[in-house]
Amino acid sequence: MKVVIVGGVAAGTKVAAKLKRENRDHEVIILTKSKEISYAGCGLPYYVGNIIKDKAQLIVNTPEKFSKLTGAQVFTETEVVGLDRENKSVKAIDLKTNEEVTFSYDKLVIATGASPVKPPIEGIDLPGVYFMRTPEDAINLRADIEAGKIKRAAVIGAGYIGLEVAENMALQGVKVSVIEMAPNILTGFDKEFAEYAENKLADHGIMAFTGTKLEAILGEGKVEKIQTSRRAMKVDAVIMSVGIRPNTAFLADTGIELMPNGTVKVNEYFETNDANIYSAGDCAMVKNVLTGAPTWSPMGSSANIEGRILAQNINGKRIAYRGVVGTAVAKLLPNLNVGRTGLTEVAAKEAGFNPISVVTVVDDKAHYYAGASNFMIKLIVDRDSLKVLGVQVIGVGAVDKVVDVVVTAMSMGATLHDLEDLDLAYAPPFSTAIHPLVHTVNVLFNKINGNYETITPAEYAAGADEGYKVIDACLVPSIEGAPYVDLPTVNGPLDGYAKDDKILLICNKGKRAYMVQNRLKYYGHTNVKVLEGGNLFNTIKENN
Repeated sequence: MKVVIVGGVAAGTKVAAKLKRENRDHEVIILTKSKEISYAGCGLPYYVGNIIKDKAQLIVNTPEKFSKLTGAQVFTETEVVGLDRENKSVKAIDLKTNEEVTFSYDKLVIATGASPVKPPIEGIDLPGVYFMRTPEDAINLRADIEAGKIKRAAVIGAGYIGLEVAENMALQGVKVSVIEMAPNILTGFDKEFAEYAENKLADHGIMAFTGTKLEAILGEGKVEKIQTSRRAMKVDAVIMSVGIRPNTAFLADTGIELMPNGTVKVNEYFETNDANIYSAGDCAMVKNVLTGAPTWSPMGSSANIEGRILAQNINGKRIAYRGVVGTAVAKLLPNLNVGRTGLTEVAAKEAGFNPISVVTVVDDKAHYYAGASNFMIKLIVDRDSLKVLGVQVIGVGAVDKVVDVVVTAMSMGATLHDLEDLDLAYAPPFSTAIHPLVHTVNVLFNKINGNYETITPAEYAAGADEGYKVIDACLVPSIEGAPYVDLPTVNGPLDGYAKDDKILLICNKGKRAYMVQNRLKYYGHTNVKVLEGGNLFNTIKENN
């Protein structure tokens, strides 16, 4: 069987390697427009920041090495420009010679990935405008930083790649501003978590200007400033990270079904509407496990999994791909990691669920162990079925541990009950005796059962605390202007408060306030709430 694979990064090389391992008789050909194959696209920001020292480390395999390892033929700098389904062939241009070449196939795999969006704005082609998709992009940007050409930069787009580039440029001494058209950075997170991360970035000198549109890039012969919908800003460089689009233009008018966003429409076996043509990776649409709806998940992790399954299906197996739950993790600062999976609370409502959530601030390891810090966790479930819908985590430590447990749970259709007694790993250097996620599960159960009555961070920001009398329930007085209550002294109704007064308890994390709430309810107070996340997560309002 002759299999032609268009695209040679994550999905394409995975398909080729697996095909040849399963059947050495297959003739496998990779066609790629790039000079390289199988490069570490997700590692590019860390080369910019000199975390990855040597540019050679960005190349996972050279074409020559890959061919020797797998037996697949690799044609680099070969751009596929046409598809003839009737004659089962693709037309390509050899970019080195500009000659037209035709490749026949028995099976065709479209794994062309995606490319950065290049908005049609003034100055987009000026020297000093960078994209971040290939090793050359990262190599050129770091070279100019190290040559002293870039002192101030604007990153356009506050997704994962944009923020990772911003952090790594800041590590190199560049003053970085982030421009984001959406109301918040990190659009895969709920607003309160995105704003928490945004505030932390600002504390470290990376300013995010949200709700702001880039209108023009200006300069004489090079980038000198940008004009946004709010202001002009002097910069030496602009890094464009406003999203990507699938590389599927060559499929126009071929009859291969595409989704409205240009991705290839495939079934759970990665088959297109042509029995001899498959597609996977960043150019293909997949399914959301939680909603069953089509979703685009351009991630290197899922592209590799998809490629492996696709190859086995070409080899005659019938393996269905379950889909994705929407998992991501990113390092935003040396001491700030973020992770998420599943649906946000907003997305859960839009999908028809009845979500309930809780925000906790919990130790990420034994509090007495060196380096212990906090996780901020938001766990979301369906109120009716208790089905786990998603989690968001921010912290200094290994946020991916919490995220990955929830990924596993959601992939198996777990409910909140399935998480409450998990036998998760514990030792002081690694975790707490009750795992941070299990602790959050317990808190959410308390909330669902009515034992823990709260105002969420989102509700607090929206003014739900109006009319409440704030009480400081921290270990030591910490909230300016608020009366202080020390937990051990709460042995009866609060002096000076009626039993039906609206009381909002605030402590550092929420736990101590919960214990005060528990006592006050016992002593007859009927309208006592706790601010989820305490003052470590929330910005406490003045004039309490």
